[in-house]
Formats: sequence, C-alpha cells, structure tokens
Amino acid sequence: MKKYFITGLVILLPLVVTIAIVIFLVNFLTKPFIGFVSQLLSMRLIFPQGFFFLSQNQVIHYGSQIVILIFLFFFTLFLGMIARWFFFKSLISLSDKILHKIPIINKVYKTTQEIIKTLFVTDKNAFKQVVMVPFPNEDAFVMGLIARESPNVCKDATEKDLISVLVPTAPNATTGYLLMYDKTKVIYLDMKPEDAVKYIVSCGVITPEHPEIGM
Repeated sequence: MKKYFITGLVILLPLVVTIAIVIFLVNFLTKPFIGFVSQLLSMRLIFPQGFFFLSQNQVIHYGSQIVILIFLFFFTLFLGMIARWFFFKSLISLSDKILHKIPIINKVYKTTQEIIKTLFVTDKNAFKQVVMVPFPNEDAFVMGLIARESPNVCKDATEKDLISVLVPTAPNATTGYLLMYDKTKVIYLDMKPEDAVKYIVSCGVITPEHPEIGM
C-alpha cells in the first residue's frame, strides 16, 4: 500500500505543481487587463446562458484570459522582432563604420561591398547571359558570361561599342579574365549559366548534351 501511494504521489505531485505554476502565471499576466477585457466581452453577450458547466461570468473570465494571453503572445513576438531588427541593424551599421575607418582593409571592404551590391541588388541580369568570344586569339573561342556594358571612358577611347565579359578559368571557375569585346564579336549562346560553369569546371567533359559522366 505504501509503495503504491508513493508511486502515485511521484506521478501526481509534479503534475499538481506544474498546474499550480501555470495558473499562477496566467493570473499574473492577465490580472492587469482582465477588467477591461471582461467588460468588452460582457457587452458582446457571449454565451448568455453559460457554456456546459460554466456560468456566464466564468465564461467571460476564462475567455478574457485566453484573449489576453493571445494578445500578449503576439505582442511579445512583435516586440522581439522589432528588437532584433534594430539590434542587428545597429550592429551592422557599427561594424560598417569601423571597417570603413581601418586603413587598407577599408579599400578591400568597400570594393567587395560594391561588388556584392552590384551583383545582388542593382543589376539582376549580371552573369545571366552565356556568350562565346575569341580568346586568346581570333582563331580560338571560349565561353564567358556577360557582366554589363563596359565603362563609357573605355568606349570613348576605342570608339567602339564595348561590352564586359567574364571568362572563367578551368577547372577553377572562381578566377578568370575580365575582357571587353566589341559587341559585333560576341556570339550569344542559348545556354544556362550553370551549364556553362559545369562545362568549364569539368574541363569540357560535362556538356548540356552529355550532362553525366559514364562510369
């Protein structure tokens, strides 16, 4: 009998303590607003005859607590989002100012920042068009990716309509040559950029016609 009682107590006591803590927290959080919300709900005449074994007053009281808890949840969530947004914005702004003031590093940082903004913010068409251009001489051709129009100063100096083309190297496509070509010498290809990169990285083994290497 004693063992059964202790076993039941071990099971029941944590449950009772948990329920008591939850009730305390609910009452603590909802008490400052319960009067105002209860008046609003009573004006709506929700369940005038009660609900199951609960009287109308109990329905209004518990309903008010539920409404308050839902409101507090979303308010806390919104507050957390605003706080994180301001925190990270302030942190990024501070780090940006610090990096801009460090000699040598600020040059690299500014250049990298401008490149990232150009690629992902200002120009959505950069490196989207695959082309074939003569390189390293007129009798050989390589694949490249259109960057954008060449600078006007370069066009004016050559008196030609130039376009900038990135020619990646194989098998490391993260490096390459930035070349400016006369638009009349650029051959546009109906190929996806990712297929072109696969072709370059695989040193010509993987092509759109042969996407897989046979084993």
